[in-house]
Amino acid sequence: MSLRPFAWLAAFTLTFLLAACASGGPAPDAVAPAPKPLPVKPVRIGIALGGGAAKGFAHIGVIKMLEANGLRIEVVSGTSAGSVVGALYASGMDAFQMQKTAFGLDEAEIRDVSLFSGGVVKGQKLQDYVNQLVGNRPLERMNKPFAVVSTELETGDRTVFVRGNTGQAVRASSSIPGVFEPVVIGPKHYVDGGVVSPVPVDAARQLGADYVIAVDISTKASGKNPGSLLGTVNQSITIMGQKLGQQELARANVVIRPLVNDIGPADFEQRNNAILEGERAALVALPQIRAQLAKLRAEREAAAMPRVPVKTAEPCKPRRLGGLFGNKCEEGGRQ
Repeated sequence: MSLRPFAWLAAFTLTFLLAACASGGPAPDAVAPAPKPLPVKPVRIGIALGGGAAKGFAHIGVIKMLEANGLRIEVVSGTSAGSVVGALYASGMDAFQMQKTAFGLDEAEIRDVSLFSGGVVKGQKLQDYVNQLVGNRPLERMNKPFAVVSTELETGDRTVFVRGNTGQAVRASSSIPGVFEPVVIGPKHYVDGGVVSPVPVDAARQLGADYVIAVDISTKASGKNPGSLLGTVNQSITIMGQKLGQQELARANVVIRPLVNDIGPADFEQRNNAILEGERAALVALPQIRAQLAKLRAEREAAAMPRVPVKTAEPCKPRRLGGLFGNKCEEGGRQ
């Protein structure tokens, strides 16, 4: 018997099976374009400047060093002396302009003694001085978002000023009880913001800061008598708000503490030393600030990267071809 018919049949069957497997699977998927990464939200840096009377000149040194190292501060909050420096900075002055202004400051320009009122210093001169330096701009028209923290005398509540008369808000924030007259705004009276918020970290957060640099120049109890009325009152306020201040400072990303504890609250002659101490303290904190900012930016970049879903190939599901000549992949599967 001739085997040619069977050879022909085997060749035909093999050709048919190969064609069936080749055409039985789906067409290769088209290559989809890679999804674009989402925009990375920049880190918004804020600075919270604490109270400390004449020690507040240290804030200028801190800002000076941060600026010199390329840190762009976008949000400013201030309490008491910090509100004075904060107003100048938020108005558009750089650190060198503020330093020049500080060196040219005459105490007579900001001190108006009133012996027949509820305090020793009225504070109107301070208000006028600040308004003059900021070009009489209200808080909401500053170059940088700016918050001034004060204490409502009637209730003891923290008040954050972000609109209105800049000089008046600074005056309210700087009105040390027993030294300055309380400031009347509407039906309320306001005193030093250091009573409730010695370093206004939370106010900077409320303005939209993602990363807050706190500058703490508050007086630390050293076992010594401050030696003056202003010093005694200032240290008493600091001690009263110390625990509260520690809680708020814990919410900052970094705390800079210039070594200005030996500078008295009315020691304006030490302004140059205070500025230098601010520079030194900022330099010490810079490596930590850079590392934290780099980590935060890297986390944001990673979160912005698109996640490409991994497509898992389905297993080949064989189908009988008439029960005679073998198997073929069903649609949707792969050989």
